[in-house]
This record gives sequence, structure tokens and C-alpha cells, in this order.
Amino acid sequence: MPWLAKVTLTIGFIMLSLSIINAYISPAITPSFQRAEVLAGLTSICLISLSLAWKELKVKSQEVTLFKEHQGFYYCDNLSNDLTNEMAWGSQMILTATAASTIFIYWNNKIILKRGFISDIKDFTPGEICKRAMKSGELISLVNTKMFPGRIEFDPILENLPSVLIYPLNNKGWIIIGGCSARSFTKGDEKWIVGWAKKLSNMLKISLTLEQD
Repeated sequence: MPWLAKVTLTIGFIMLSLSIINAYISPAITPSFQRAEVLAGLTSICLISLSLAWKELKVKSQEVTLFKEHQGFYYCDNLSNDLTNEMAWGSQMILTATAASTIFIYWNNKIILKRGFISDIKDFTPGEICKRAMKSGELISLVNTKMFPGRIEFDPILENLPSVLIYPLNNKGWIIIGGCSARSFTKGDEKWIVGWAKKLSNMLKISLTLEQD
């Protein structure tokens, strides 16, 4: 805990203790005295709460993972211009507007996008978590990968990702987004990512249909 938070916590406890002692030894209780006691108690509790929140913020800032991999931008070069532009725009927005550290898109048995912190992975083998997302058709959020032994399936993308979002793209692939710390994505982030992933799914489906034609 930072020294300033410790001082704040100590002052809060001292004020609360003095307020209780003062109420106990006071010979007469008047309305004005009661108001003063309530205000003193609330002030003490606010100081204690502030010091504890300060500690929590400090802990969270220390849990941000510093990745050893380099930052980069890779995309498959045989996609349509519209699809390439959409992926470039969407991935940039996610990386700048959320706590995402890496974005990985796997479609039709090949890697079509890597952005943010990226590894030199040339191929990807979907594991049980990806298959479960595909079967359910829903977003899977690993808020803290330390709690999920199956997280190792994402190590080829970026080793030891603290948090991961997995969303299926039709029945052909996945968008996988790694966070820079545990519990780094908000519900708003998840909704925005799912919305963009659905749009991307439709564009990829159209692209695949055109290729088959």
C-alpha cells in the first residue's frame, strides 16, 4: 500500500475511534452533537474507503502484463479491399478503445489477421474452448486465464494472456482478443466486439460465397 494511502487509512481510523470515544464519555446528547457525530463518522468511513480503493487501484496497475513479443500488423493479402479495410478499421478501434493487447482472426483454416502484440505463429490449432464457442455460437470470456487450464491453446497466439475473448465467425473460424490484464474487458467492450464480429462474419461469408462461385 502506498504511504499516502496508509496515512489516510490511519487518520480515518483515528477519527472514527475518537468519535466513538467522544460519544461514549459525553455527559449530554443534543441534536447538534448527534449531527456532529454523524458527520465525523461519515468522514472517517470515507477516508478509510478511499485508502482501500487506493490500494486496489495500485494492485491492478501492477498486474498489467508486459509482453515480450513485438507489435505488428499482419493480414492475408488475398482478401477483398472492403474486407481488408473493415478488418483494419475494426481492429484499430478495438486496440485503441478497449484494453485489448492483441487481435487474432482465424477463418477457413488459415490466419487472416494478427494485430497488436503478435507472435511468429504460422498456424493455429483450435482447442476445446474454441470448439465450445463454436458449438454455442456465443462469446466466451476468460476473465482470468489462471483459472482455466485450457488457456494453453491460446499460447501460440500470445503466451500467458491474462484474459481472452473468443467469438465464433459462422462455422468457419474465430476472432480471439487478448487483454493486457485480468478482468480487463467491460460488458460494453464485449457487446461492441460481438457486434463487430457479427458484421465481419457476414462479410467473410459473402467473400467465401464469391470464392466458391
